[in-house]
Amino acid sequence: MSGVEIFAPRTVKSRRTWTAAALILIVVFFLVGQLTTIFAVLKPMGYHKADLDTQWQPLAIYLAGGAITILLIVAWAVLFERRSPAALGFNTRIAGAYLRGLLVGGLSLGAVVGVIFAAGGYKAVGSLSLGLLAPAVLAPFIALFGGYMIQGAAEETMLRGWLMPLVASRHGLIAAVLLNAGFFALLHASNIDPSKELALGIFNLFLFAVVLSLYAVKEGSLWGVCAFHTAWNALLGMGFGLEVSGQKVAIAPIVVGLAPVSNAPWWLTGGAFGPEASVATTIVLAGGCAYLIAKGALTNRSPLS
Repeated sequence: MSGVEIFAPRTVKSRRTWTAAALILIVVFFLVGQLTTIFAVLKPMGYHKADLDTQWQPLAIYLAGGAITILLIVAWAVLFERRSPAALGFNTRIAGAYLRGLLVGGLSLGAVVGVIFAAGGYKAVGSLSLGLLAPAVLAPFIALFGGYMIQGAAEETMLRGWLMPLVASRHGLIAAVLLNAGFFALLHASNIDPSKELALGIFNLFLFAVVLSLYAVKEGSLWGVCAFHTAWNALLGMGFGLEVSGQKVAIAPIVVGLAPVSNAPWWLTGGAFGPEASVATTIVLAGGCAYLIAKGALTNRSPLS
C-alpha cells in the first residue's frame, strides 16, 4: 500500500520533504533542541551532564528542552510544507484522547513491572507511599511530570507526527511504521555502554515505537501517544524509582520504590537499562502490537487515489 495519508488529507498547496532529507532534518531538529537546552540554559546555570542523574531540577529543564524541537518541526511543516498542525496529528480531539493515552500507557507500564515483580525480579525497598502527599515531593513531581509531557510530545512529534506520515505518503504505512520505529530505537542506542541489556533494550524500544505508531494510526491523532509516552516514562522513573532507558530519576518514588533482587537474571529485570530491557516488556509490547494489528491499525487507512 502506498500513498497513505494518516492524520489529514494533503492539500494541493502542500509540499513533501524528501525522505532522505527528512531523516537528516530529524537529527538536526533533535540535536538543536538538546544542544540549545544544554549550552543556553543548563551550562549558564552551572549544571553538568552528571547532574541529570543526581538532581531533579536540571533533568526537568533538560526534558522541557524538547519544546524547541517541537517548535522547529511545526515551523517546518507550516512554513515549508504548507501543512497545518492537524496534519501532524494535533487535531481538536484533545482531552479524551490524552486522558485515554495516560491510562493505557500507565496500565501498560504497570503490566510490565507487575510481571517482573511476580516473577521474583523486583523487591520493594519501601512501603506504598503515595508520596505526592508529602510537600517536598510535590514540586519535583510537577516539574518532572511537565518535563516528561514535553519530552514525550517532542519524540512523538518528530517520529509519529512528522516522519511517519511523510514516509507513509510516499512508501506506504508499513514502511513508515518500521522506519520511524527504527529511528526511535537508534536515538537511545548510546544511553548505556554496549551490552546484552542495551541490545534487548533497543529491540524493546523498537517494539514500543511500533505500538505507538499503530496506536496513533488507529486513533488518527497524536494526542494519545504523547500521553502514553508521558505516562510510561513518568510512572517508570517517578512512580517506581526505576531506570528510564538507563537513566535514573533523582526523586523519591511516589508509589513504591522497587529494586532488582540480587540474584535475578538481567533479562528479567533489564539490568542497567531498566525494565525496558526485560523480556516482560517484550511480551507486553508484542501483545500490544498483535492487538492493534488485529483491530485494523494497518488496514483502516485508505490509499490515495
